[in-house]
Amino acid sequence: MSEATNTYVRSNSERFLNELNEFLRIPSISTLPENAGDVRRAAEWTAAKLASAGLENVEIIPTERHPLVYADWLHAPGKPTVLCYGHYDVQPPDPLELWQTPPFEPTIRGGNLYARGSADDKGQMYMHIKAIEALFAVHGKLPLNVKFIVEGEEEVGGASIAKYVPANKEKLKADVALVSDTALYADGMPTLCIGLRGLVYTEVECQGPMRDLHSGLYGGAAPNAVYGLIELLAKAKDANGRITIPGWYDDVAEPAAAEIDSWKSLPFSEAEFLKNEVGSTTLTGEPDRMVLARVWSRPTLEVHGIAGGFTGAGAKTVIPATATAKVSMRLVPDQDPERAFASFSKWVADNTPKGLKMSVKKLSGSPAVVVNPSHPAIDKAAEAFKDVMRRETVFIRSGGSIPIVGEFASHLGIPTVLMGFGLPDYGLHSPNEKFKLENFYLGTMTVAHFLEKYGA
Repeated sequence: MSEATNTYVRSNSERFLNELNEFLRIPSISTLPENAGDVRRAAEWTAAKLASAGLENVEIIPTERHPLVYADWLHAPGKPTVLCYGHYDVQPPDPLELWQTPPFEPTIRGGNLYARGSADDKGQMYMHIKAIEALFAVHGKLPLNVKFIVEGEEEVGGASIAKYVPANKEKLKADVALVSDTALYADGMPTLCIGLRGLVYTEVECQGPMRDLHSGLYGGAAPNAVYGLIELLAKAKDANGRITIPGWYDDVAEPAAAEIDSWKSLPFSEAEFLKNEVGSTTLTGEPDRMVLARVWSRPTLEVHGIAGGFTGAGAKTVIPATATAKVSMRLVPDQDPERAFASFSKWVADNTPKGLKMSVKKLSGSPAVVVNPSHPAIDKAAEAFKDVMRRETVFIRSGGSIPIVGEFASHLGIPTVLMGFGLPDYGLHSPNEKFKLENFYLGTMTVAHFLEKYGA
């Protein structure tokens, strides 16, 4: 391990933090039109930092929505090429009243850096840029070839990069991708994520009567759009959490026995998971599956919100004419997003309560991904983790979805090293999002060391 690289990171830690704070102050909320200028400013900031780190061919690439940022350094003939990915856009900070300090004014408390985007993904993406700077400063060059592609739409589905990748295969050609947008299994435990669930996100719209009706005059005879939507969605899972859509589990690939055994060896407490991470009275889901299997290797169906009817103060006795629900399905290996969407759409049509019309719109979709843990890049990443953090690296899956990983596999034919440094309680998409400051520095060192080892 290059101690000189580690020393460079430590000796420049205050500057690194000041730069990250500057980045975090930009409210690059990709979903809000009023923040489009801030998103553009974050792209320009990212491009400037890529250039100052020593990368070449830096460009801001216009898209139909928010720009992509590209850079590379390709002066290591015969060495592998790593494609570094990250995103500079963030989620909205709402509800603001739950933040202890303003979401776009970075604040350190208890060794954690609190700000929207601190862990997802500005802080983790910036580790890559600082690792490149450190390698140039210490060695005067990079140990391998590097390309960067950074997007501004990850939090709104990533439509622009999904179009860009298949149209620019040669430009993005690499041996492996590197993504830091995941978490350590536990604090101080080196963790490589080798599996992600896929996702199909839908909007279900229900149409009932031609207009909102008086419930006294028409109640008992007119169909109710809100109630009908609830009635439909209640049928989607049974009391044990199993999805009832016909054939839903036909294509589900079970994890290998060795992988299940490794999960059982992790320091997992169901009681602590319930108390500290979920915070409900009990856990739900398939009772014959261990909790880690439920959240890592089993498909899901979740309702994220229902809108319709009257929800204001006081009373208004209407039978709603329309209602809408946001419904997603997490997918596991071998499930096809298009087939899953078709199955769900048919199930909705077959189970629509009488007197109502249902329509289903797909907002996004991506397949599940599993990376071969014996791939040379994964092996070197595990070694780099162990060298820096002084513990054996564990291999896990994540229940979440990172669509770009599937895009890289499908269109570039490359695996992705998921080397994240967040923690389970880092408040992803929630108020008081945080990133442990020490993990920002350790992450920078580990990424630099991985590039050194893989280049060697």
